[in-house]
Amino acid sequence: MADDKKYTTIHYHNYLELDKILSAQTTRSGAIDGKPAHEETLFIIVHQVYELWFKQIIHELSSIIDPFAADSIDEQNIGIAIGRLERVIEIQKLLVQQITVLETMTPLDFLDFRNYLFPASGFQSFQFRKIEVMLGLLEDERITYGNHHYSSPFNEEQKTELKELSKGRTVFETIESWLERIPFLKFKNFDFLSHYKSAVNNMITKEQEAIKASSFLTDKEIESRLKMLGDTDTYFDSILDPKVHAEKLKKGELRLSYNATLAALLINLYRDEPILHNPFRLLISLVEIDELMVTWRYRHAQMVLRMLGRKIGTGGSSGHDYLNKTAEKHRIFTDFHNISTLLIPRSELPTLPDDLKKELSFNFSNK
Repeated sequence: MADDKKYTTIHYHNYLELDKILSAQTTRSGAIDGKPAHEETLFIIVHQVYELWFKQIIHELSSIIDPFAADSIDEQNIGIAIGRLERVIEIQKLLVQQITVLETMTPLDFLDFRNYLFPASGFQSFQFRKIEVMLGLLEDERITYGNHHYSSPFNEEQKTELKELSKGRTVFETIESWLERIPFLKFKNFDFLSHYKSAVNNMITKEQEAIKASSFLTDKEIESRLKMLGDTDTYFDSILDPKVHAEKLKKGELRLSYNATLAALLINLYRDEPILHNPFRLLISLVEIDELMVTWRYRHAQMVLRMLGRKIGTGGSSGHDYLNKTAEKHRIFTDFHNISTLLIPRSELPTLPDDLKKELSFNFSNK
């Protein structure tokens, strides 16, 4: 009989607690002046939906961090992580689209209730700051306004939570650690870097010859394009020389460790090998999440410019200028984007030894 109580019936309305949700759109204009501005309801609902989606993103990211922080990663966990990151991506697309809904409100419509919002601001969204921290946005990479710390709007418990999250338990750091530990970095008798450097030299030589042989370019244009093309020291020095990579890490030009960068490069170059399909999809998901964060910030900045022009934000920020700067600077997975700089054509890829190729394939036997 006790087990039967687990499955008591419930109504749709009660399951979703719609009384709480649908009664949470109290307009400030109506509460203060008794004359609710029509557009304020839309403004509230859009931002409440943002916060609900933020909650789901946090739920997904939390489920990924713990498995990847473990010493060994089950292949199944990689597939699960990809599915959840792809869900985050689809949610982010909705977040961008919601701006279009908000823009059905005109600037004059917004001014009907904007004066009731001071000093509330999106900068005070704890969940959004939590997402940034969980993904791995570094504190010294943040743009703040008024010289206030990004956690200043929050209570002590929230500040502590953000501080603890930033101590090595971010998506960036757990993925970096996973890349450093993946087993195919040990190549036995295959000197990947030596073969890769030769392939890079061959690629650059071919491109140089094609530029020099062009009948459509002037001598000056040929010289300019050859300079732009560069050589192995131009783009590839950080992967071909660990010391150069270390120097760039020290200067803040790079963030991803050398071994993790090498692993990410290998995954991208040999993505067609069966065992590397999922690792490649995982890295691409992180790149897309970064891109959509930037897209959302730019769209948000453009919406604010459209609604407010150059007015300051209700929270005291510089409004559009502040938001635009965050879109330019608040990038997290730049090192994964930059892997594309190191890629070479499939035709130039070093051929893998048979034993290594076998390790990177799915092999089945009846024995």
